[in-house]
Amino acid sequence: MNTFELIAPCHFGLESVLKKEIYDLGYEISMVEDGRVTFIGDAEAICRANIFLRTAERVLVKVGSFRAISFEELYTKTRALNWGRWIPQDGKCWVSKASSIRSQLFSTSDIQSVMKKALVDKMKIEYDTDVIPETGANYPLRVFIKKDIVTVGLDTTGNSLHKRGYRTSTAKAPISETLAAALILLTRWKPEQPFVDPFCGSGTFPIEAAMIAANIAPGMNRPFLAETWTNLIPRKLWYESVNEANDLIDDSIEVDIQGYDADGIVIKKARDNARRAGVDHMIHFQQRAVSELSHPKKGGCIVTNPPYGERLEEEDLSGLYRELGERFQKLEDWSAYVITPFEYIEKAMGRKADKNRKIYNGMLKTYFYQFIAPQSEKEEMEKE
Repeated sequence: MNTFELIAPCHFGLESVLKKEIYDLGYEISMVEDGRVTFIGDAEAICRANIFLRTAERVLVKVGSFRAISFEELYTKTRALNWGRWIPQDGKCWVSKASSIRSQLFSTSDIQSVMKKALVDKMKIEYDTDVIPETGANYPLRVFIKKDIVTVGLDTTGNSLHKRGYRTSTAKAPISETLAAALILLTRWKPEQPFVDPFCGSGTFPIEAAMIAANIAPGMNRPFLAETWTNLIPRKLWYESVNEANDLIDDSIEVDIQGYDADGIVIKKARDNARRAGVDHMIHFQQRAVSELSHPKKGGCIVTNPPYGERLEEEDLSGLYRELGERFQKLEDWSAYVITPFEYIEKAMGRKADKNRKIYNGMLKTYFYQFIAPQSEKEEMEKE
C-alpha cells in the first residue's frame, strides 16, 4: 500500500503530546514544527489518526512543498504538482484556508485564488478536458507558508477533530476538547487517582478524562470528510479502524471523576454531554461552589479552567482564585493543574508552580500552571 506524509496540526506548545500519541499509534515522525507534527503512514493511518488522536486538530495528506516569493512562482509550482494522483476528474478542490508567516506572499485571498487557478489548469491537462465539473466529493486544501516555503495539505478530516460529537450543549467560553485532552495528558494523573474539576462548565475536562480512562477513541462516533473519497482510501479501512476502537474500550473501569460548577443549568448541560459521550456513569457532576471543594481521599488531581473574566470583575476573580487555593491547601497530597492568563494564581495557591507552560487558548495567551504533589515528584524521580 502507498505511504504518505501526513500532517497533524495541534495547539501551539503541545507538539510533544501529539508526537507521543502518534508514536503510540505506531507511526514514524518525520518532522515536528510549531503547531504541527508530520509523520509517515498509509491509507489505514489516515483512518486511525482521525479516529484515535486526541490532541490533533485534523489530519492532512501532504501534497507537496516548494519555495515561492512571487504569485507567478506560486502559480507555476502549484501547477507542477501531480494533482491527478489526489483529485479525481469530478472532484471539487479549493484552498479552504491559507496562512502566511514571515513570507513575501501574505495576501491569503490572493494565495487561495492563484492556487485554485493553477490546480484547475493542471487538471484540465491531466484529464484532457476543457471543463472540470466539480460535481463529485470535496477535496479541500490547507496551505501554510512560512519563510517563503509553501506546504500544501489535503484535508481528510472536515470538521475539526475537537468536534467529537458529544458537546452540543456548552457553557460560555468552553475549552476545546482537543486542548482539554492534551492538558490532561500533560499531567501525572492516572485513572486510579481521584480527578476533580471545580469549574467544570460543560464538562469537557471530566468527559475527556473519562474517555482516556476507558480508552474510548475520540473520533469513533463522528464522520470524516475522506470517507467520501473512493480514489485514495478503501471504505473498509474506516470500518476496520472503528472496529479496532470498539475492541479497545473498557468502560467498566472504576474511576473517581468529579465535576463541580456553581451554576446548576451548566451542570445539567455537562450531564447531557457526558451521556452523549457514553461516560455519564463514570462521572459525578454536582452543583457546588469552589469554596465547598473537598475530597476524603489522598493523592488526587485538580485539572481546571477557571473563569477569565467573561462574567466576573477582576476583584471577584481574585477572590475566586483565592478560594481555590485555600481549598487546595486542605487536600492531602493532591496536585493541581490550572490553565489561566493570571499570574496571581501562584499567590492564590500559596506556592510557586513546579512548572508552567505557555498555551494559546483560542487567541488568548494563557499558562498551564502545574502544582505537583511532593509524593508524585518523588515517584517520578524514582522512575527516572
